[in-house]
Amino acid sequence: MPVLINRILIVGLGSIGQRHLCLARELLPNADIRVLRHQATKEVPYYSNGSFSSIEEVIAFAPQIAVIASPAPFHIATAQRLAEIGVHLLIEKPLSVCLNGVTNLLDTCQEQGLVLLTGYNLRFLPSLQHFRYVLGEGVVGEILSVRCEIGQYLPSWRPGGDYRQGVSARQEMGGGALLEISHELDYLRWIFGEVDWVKATLSRQSHLEIDVEDTAHLTLGFVSAVDRRQLIGTVNLDFIRHDTTRLCTAIGEKGSLRWNGLTGEVDLYEAGAKEWRELSRHLHQRDDSYQAEWQNFIECVTAHKTPLITGEDGLNVLQIIEAARRSAASGGQMLKVEKRQVKKVLL
Repeated sequence: MPVLINRILIVGLGSIGQRHLCLARELLPNADIRVLRHQATKEVPYYSNGSFSSIEEVIAFAPQIAVIASPAPFHIATAQRLAEIGVHLLIEKPLSVCLNGVTNLLDTCQEQGLVLLTGYNLRFLPSLQHFRYVLGEGVVGEILSVRCEIGQYLPSWRPGGDYRQGVSARQEMGGGALLEISHELDYLRWIFGEVDWVKATLSRQSHLEIDVEDTAHLTLGFVSAVDRRQLIGTVNLDFIRHDTTRLCTAIGEKGSLRWNGLTGEVDLYEAGAKEWRELSRHLHQRDDSYQAEWQNFIECVTAHKTPLITGEDGLNVLQIIEAARRSAASGGQMLKVEKRQVKKVLL
């Protein structure tokens, strides 16, 4: 029998928490929605039915589902307490800032039969899904190389706010290019397979007033089939680029395929051609992928399905990040991605 969702918790009320609160109200207009905030307040956030300032109040409320949208360093501790009382979880990316406690959380979710969806929402974009589908159809043949880049000037992310006070700019809050724009690491795994090794350089190239890296350059070696050359990819992530960019190009034996995450275009450059040819264009609004993410989350909870992005996917991205950090600390040496095991695949 389908589960009726009528008690929802949103943890954190920053910009992403507010977005999730609004979407929750749109999709479940009759639900009792509460917000967990780090400071006590009598204010009732718009779209909500009230707020809590302690985990004890949350446990008494007994939410059925929760969105963890607080800064990443606090994700696991809160999620673990909620999982222990049987709450299904949507945890914003990244799953955490390090590997501590992650496998224990995934094991708890498995034991409790809980959904854990990691919030790498780009996977819900029709344009990225089409890019993956076309590659799977072999339009450019065997993939020989992958080039991926994303850049946007940090002070322009949230106009009107002080970028220096935002999560992205502060190490203590889980900021830095590697963690904050790790979507690329998730969708590269999804499209091209698991990552075997990493070489990385993390640096502060700009004069931005931050205490984290503003630039991350990664080279990834993907796990290869027995009879194929190892696929190598490069990933460039930054907070310094004024010409906002999000591109992924797969270079194949029969041509190249390019995804533009800003315009929703998928373009093909065939062998022997003289220019790119547009295959598709899926224009999207800012909330489209989040709405699709919520719909997937609700469907998984109510119909006992596996989410598109599982907790194990979030763990795998963190393992790549950890290898990148170790590589950067070693001066850019090639380091294996060490795998941690969970009991079994999540429901």
